[in-house]
Amino acid sequence: MAIPSFVDRVKLTVQAGNGGHGCASIHREKFKPLGGPDGGNGGEGGSIILRVDDSLSTLVEYHRQSVRKATNGQPGKGDFQHGARGETIMLPVPAGTVVTDVDTGQVLADLTTPGDELVVAQGGRGGLGNAALATASRKAPGFALLGEEGDAHLIQLELKVVADVGLVGFPSAGKSSLVAAISRARPKIADYPFTTLVPNLGVVVAGDVTYTVADVPGLIEGASEGRGLGFDFLRHIERCQAIVHVIDLGTYEPGRDPVDDLEVIEAELEAHGGLEDRVRLIALNKVDLPDAHELAEIAKPELERFGFPIFVISTKTGEGLNELKYAMADIVAARRAALPPSEPRPVIRPKAVASKKGAVEEFTIVKKGDGEGGFVWRVKGEKPERWIRQTDFNNAEAVGYLADRLNRIGIETKLLEIGARPGDAVAIGGEDAVVFDFAPQIEIGAEILSRRGEDVRQETERPAITRRKKMDAEYHAAKAAVDWATTGVTPADNAPREDKGPDEA
Repeated sequence: MAIPSFVDRVKLTVQAGNGGHGCASIHREKFKPLGGPDGGNGGEGGSIILRVDDSLSTLVEYHRQSVRKATNGQPGKGDFQHGARGETIMLPVPAGTVVTDVDTGQVLADLTTPGDELVVAQGGRGGLGNAALATASRKAPGFALLGEEGDAHLIQLELKVVADVGLVGFPSAGKSSLVAAISRARPKIADYPFTTLVPNLGVVVAGDVTYTVADVPGLIEGASEGRGLGFDFLRHIERCQAIVHVIDLGTYEPGRDPVDDLEVIEAELEAHGGLEDRVRLIALNKVDLPDAHELAEIAKPELERFGFPIFVISTKTGEGLNELKYAMADIVAARRAALPPSEPRPVIRPKAVASKKGAVEEFTIVKKGDGEGGFVWRVKGEKPERWIRQTDFNNAEAVGYLADRLNRIGIETKLLEIGARPGDAVAIGGEDAVVFDFAPQIEIGAEILSRRGEDVRQETERPAITRRKKMDAEYHAAKAAVDWATTGVTPADNAPREDKGPDEA
């Protein structure tokens, strides 16, 4: 299947990188058995950012490759070494790209200015190492936080051409010829309908004003309902500051005349919606044909009732083109002068998590149950759910730290207020919720307590030492077996003898 050269709507799957896990490490050095925690933080996962590039005019690259993934952050290491950050992916898009979340239908951004950026997938935050978790009351934490998963979204990119003036009209009305006549654009031109299958852009200079003109592929009656090409390309004139009706004075189709053509196209624009405030111009094209001047003079009185300025032009001979060019330039200059001064556009990022206490409700608790299998207190909230994802449930000390964090924001107090009793099931999170039994007023603690200056974890051997001792024992046993087979001498025969006293000699 051939890949089209112009694509103005695609669906793109974006997957940001996961954050690296924090490291739980204790500094070990000769003569310093209690060097303290030195575990580094995990690196942040790579993000995916859309950036407007004014050199692009199509989304075809994302039609070819519809899945983009960023790299993960690296885990932290001992000796205060933080993990490397994942590489951020910058995806260029043409100006006029509208970004929509497919799952929710929410419009995330409308990227129209070169340099605009949108973070469509935020990389996961790296987990804190135990060095960052140490406090005055928790001097040697034996755990670290896990890295968070990166965002994953299915988004739709929809291109709406950014042009100052849009040309509309029936097929073969001469829209592409007009673009070619007033600019250096060279669109495909032929003597059959629907020659233009994609919008063509041309840059026009009229005096001190430079503006862009776009021709919309031929519209027909019912275009706003999906007939012809209009359903796909009507949106390309939504950003235009002016609309020019290009009307064919030389059509051979029966039942068509300039007034009917204008009424049909106006009806389609009204059905599409959102274009009521655009200034309209009428260009009666192909006046170079026989009897075209007479037809233009007949049609003018009836067209004047619409209240739009009328220009009689010929893209072949150039008649009337200068007047039309400068009329479009005046409209564009007036619209630009009425716009507020532009301000620097910041990078658009996902909605930040509220960090100020009391700014928003940090969690909600709802009692749910089916009446037969019991009930559960379901806790939901950005903070508690994020803390759940950061916790290593294989580490008892990390679980204790989680309990302290949950108690600090008042979850235990809230459960008691709404009637929870010891032993009730409490679930935190959504589909992958963590369920535990409610046990209020129990000091979990995230610190292994011992006498001042001591740490019971220092008394246990590190796995590396245990493996080395095992390898040494296996080596000496094998060496003893070889010595016995070759010399008949056992290790006991070679052992040093104890010195005997003079009475034993």
